[in-house]
Amino acid sequence: MDEQKRIKISVRDLVEFVLQEGDIRSSFSGSSRALEGTKAHQMLQKGRGKDYQAEVTISYIVDKEDIVLEINGRIDGVINTEGNITLEEIKSTNTDLNYIDENYNKLHMAQIKCYGFMYTKNNSLENINISLVYYHLETGEKKTIERSFHEEELKIFFDELVDKYIIWAKVLKNWAEFRDTSIKELKFPFDNYRKGQREFAVSVYRSIRDGNLLFAAAPTGTGKTAAVLFPTIKALGEGSVSKIFYLTAKTVTRTIAENSILNMKDRGLRLKTLTLTAKEKICLKPGAECSPEECEYAKGHFDRVKDAVADIFIHDSFNYETILEYAKKHSVCPFEFSLDLSLWADCIICDYNYVFDPRVYLKRFFLDGGGDFAFLIDEAHNLVDRSREMYSSEISKREFMDLRNSFKESSKKINKALNKINSQFIGYKKNIEEEYLVDNDEPKDIVPLLRSFITLGEEWLLKNDKSPIREAVLELYFKVTGFLRTTEGYDENYVTYYEKLKDHDLKLKLFCVNPSYLLKEAIKRGKSTIFFSATLSPMDYFISILGGNEKSTRLRLRSPFPEGNLSILINNKIATTYKKREFSYEDVASWILNIVKIKKGNYLVFFPSYSYMNRVNEIFIEKSEDIYVIIQKSGMTEEEKANFLKEFSEDRVETLVAFAVMGGSFGEGIDLTGDKLLGAIIVGVGLPQVCLERNIILDYFNKLNNRGFEYSYMYPGMNKVLQAIGRVIRSESDKGIVLLIDERFSRQEYKNLFPAEWKLLKYTRVIEEAKDFARVFWDNKS
Repeated sequence: MDEQKRIKISVRDLVEFVLQEGDIRSSFSGSSRALEGTKAHQMLQKGRGKDYQAEVTISYIVDKEDIVLEINGRIDGVINTEGNITLEEIKSTNTDLNYIDENYNKLHMAQIKCYGFMYTKNNSLENINISLVYYHLETGEKKTIERSFHEEELKIFFDELVDKYIIWAKVLKNWAEFRDTSIKELKFPFDNYRKGQREFAVSVYRSIRDGNLLFAAAPTGTGKTAAVLFPTIKALGEGSVSKIFYLTAKTVTRTIAENSILNMKDRGLRLKTLTLTAKEKICLKPGAECSPEECEYAKGHFDRVKDAVADIFIHDSFNYETILEYAKKHSVCPFEFSLDLSLWADCIICDYNYVFDPRVYLKRFFLDGGGDFAFLIDEAHNLVDRSREMYSSEISKREFMDLRNSFKESSKKINKALNKINSQFIGYKKNIEEEYLVDNDEPKDIVPLLRSFITLGEEWLLKNDKSPIREAVLELYFKVTGFLRTTEGYDENYVTYYEKLKDHDLKLKLFCVNPSYLLKEAIKRGKSTIFFSATLSPMDYFISILGGNEKSTRLRLRSPFPEGNLSILINNKIATTYKKREFSYEDVASWILNIVKIKKGNYLVFFPSYSYMNRVNEIFIEKSEDIYVIIQKSGMTEEEKANFLKEFSEDRVETLVAFAVMGGSFGEGIDLTGDKLLGAIIVGVGLPQVCLERNIILDYFNKLNNRGFEYSYMYPGMNKVLQAIGRVIRSESDKGIVLLIDERFSRQEYKNLFPAEWKLLKYTRVIEEAKDFARVFWDNKS
């Protein structure tokens, strides 16, 4: 049968789906196991000798009842002693080894028995040995369960397992055939392609077909979402990829993707789509522990979840509301239910972290190396700072001090461990002459102290379910575990910095300055990745920082809208640098007022900081009695943000001027079409606030490529400026004006970042010239 007709599943997923039963028990069970378990694997594998082969990939094809299953896995070790084969599976544990026997975990035994059958078949063996090794993380002791199997015995077990899965595989096969027929018949969801949209769609299709990376700068109005999803869905129907991941940074872009797919479904597309919602936002028992003792949805979840999956499968959209409805109906955990549904969905719409963040990425897809997936990275410019955040880790002196006294009487061992960590922080502090210290080396001296705390803390957590300090211990435990995990990958892309905080505290951070390597490794989990945004400028910067290379495909599209519909005014006299801002408040307010008075309507004014915005706002209000003014507040709720945007109506009697912060909630992702927004005023070149981390980035890239200021400040800043400008023209009929205020906009290094379609552009230092230019623009009816 053709490759594209196969249903692919890992041994792990096969075993868990068929055999897992009972309760969810995600209450604490030793979450350092992944970190320590990896080390245990490596340690045991290294000592096995020349007859040992580690991490052996294996695949087996089952052709049964008109179903073709491709079952894949990775064996921890294969030992070949003079033709006598033993398969080894290593499991780390904190359970007393005396309680572990062959029946301790039926999923573990089932997994290695599957490997045993597949290996005997692939290598024409009649007998095989299996060795299930349990490694105790605290004591370092091992317990080995050894069995020998005849191929026929393993075949009976394997066939029974597959027979149970075949029922579900038939559902998948029938669905895939039905889906692919609809995809084949699907036409582009609009009557016509916009300018550049077809070129974009073709580039996406070819990149996915050929397994390449594509970096696409597609201005507002190109129809990016449809141009990316339509060809990717076509590639899915042809078998080029098996699953689509549409990755976003914000809820609003997730909604745009959902609506784009719904538009295609209205035209006959059948596609199972899943929108993943964060656990805390979809939980039916907030505040309760994920255990059968505290949550009825956790109790017996695995006994009921298959029925829930079968029931919800009548729908094509597994969204927030639908998942909650069926979770309640079948009494299953909605978050775990959504993760189960990810195996059955054709397209998963989710946050970046489900693919890239080592703490929360979808292990069921990526743990064993990934697959033929398409990663669609929306608003890809946001991934730069998000990835730095994902791959960095920090701890502080105060966190350990706050817990130390709690263990003075209850656990002298933990108290002593915390004292040692505190002493190490004191030692660091003595070496800091100013407010911080930056080091290129990993802080190796604190690592064993942290590991000691983890070991003791894990033991304490397993025995103290009801302690009043349990949550505080658990929080620090997870934070330290993440820190230690980061030390495992510490390399030349990281720096360590120590920063003095208030109240004699000290922060220790492993800062991922250059995330390109880790992103590159994450991208390998899929077949093809499409990075797209309205602002990927300059392209070389984004390709280098997001894990691309010289072979990556580049695409830069021109705006599809008439160039005469956008007018750019630039005041290149006013200085808005931090040191000169206090002298600019009056002038900035006057320029804003004069421009918005030319034509009644709604305007957005963007500032580099809240403090700057608030000072200008005060002066502006005094000058403009006949203008309605609103202002963005820090930490606005979703309801407050929605109310803010509702003010942009087309039938306002008076002019609206909304003050906002660049790079914030209203700087990108909002869609104010028609006369809802007539113009934007951008104050400053958007440079991030000068701070320790930005200067670390600056120093790092100065040494790497002599582009430190650009990578740290200029490029991120101008991306915020261009995103803010992108709010103005949202459709072919939109017409709008933009005023840029900053003398730096006339410098060549900034002008090089201007879009090519900026044709109506005027530099002026005279306000009357600016007003005349704006009047002529608005009077022009074309």
